[in-house]
Amino acid sequence: MRGILLLAALLLSACQHVAAPPPITGDIRDLRSGQSLTAQELVIRLAKPLRLIVGEQHDNRDHHQLQLWLLQALGQQRPQGSLLLEMLTPDQQPRVDNARHASTLPTDLPGALAWPSGWDWETYGPIVRFALGQPYPLLAANLDNSEVRGFYTQPTAVSGSRSNAPSVKKELLEQISGSHCGLLAQSQMPAMLAVQQQRDRRIAERLIGAPTPSMLLAGAYHARKDVGVPLHVLDLGESEAPTVLMLAQQGSEVTAGMADYVWYTPATPTPDYCAEMRKQMSQ
Repeated sequence: MRGILLLAALLLSACQHVAAPPPITGDIRDLRSGQSLTAQELVIRLAKPLRLIVGEQHDNRDHHQLQLWLLQALGQQRPQGSLLLEMLTPDQQPRVDNARHASTLPTDLPGALAWPSGWDWETYGPIVRFALGQPYPLLAANLDNSEVRGFYTQPTAVSGSRSNAPSVKKELLEQISGSHCGLLAQSQMPAMLAVQQQRDRRIAERLIGAPTPSMLLAGAYHARKDVGVPLHVLDLGESEAPTVLMLAQQGSEVTAGMADYVWYTPATPTPDYCAEMRKQMSQ
């Protein structure tokens, strides 16, 4: 009888570590082996590294739902050390800390955090609210706006052979041009590249200094192993790059050079930002 009770207790304990099904289905792959994974198998693998970066498409709601699910699921596997957000800046950190230590969250939480209007609170809010209720810190990972203006006015290159490789800069310049619909003047490109790489460097510094196991949520190009934060982590002297999970829509190309794992979510209609940008510039 005692043996049966012990077995039941062990089975119950094991069940407590099985995450609920994810809110979004999709194809999950280990890009190093090509192996297909279940969501639970992915969580077990992601629970092992000290530093994890989850790359996102900022305007994809599915990605933010999965990020929250992953944060909760990983917390069932081991204690979470910290959560870092590209969307938070250092001047917001005191506000975040005050909210985290308050007995109840402010009624107007985005106002209390001075949440930037450029980041859709409806999609990021659930992640922030959950993190503020946890024992681990929620940390800013980006540059302040004043720092961005400074690097734009006086472009400053980062140090390190990996992040300064010509192939890295070429890829980033193409991404910057594409994200601005080819409308940026060539004279602006060096400044924009400097800002992008200084953002990557700051995020890497914050990730290195954060309590582990840490998770960073950031845009895809910040997350990428071949051009983003992982290179800067290595250039800063760390011996091991963070593990990268890329959330990407079906039809996107994600290679083993970009990430360790990919979770392909259903394709969704993409707004024509370039048409709107051209319209605004013509007015």
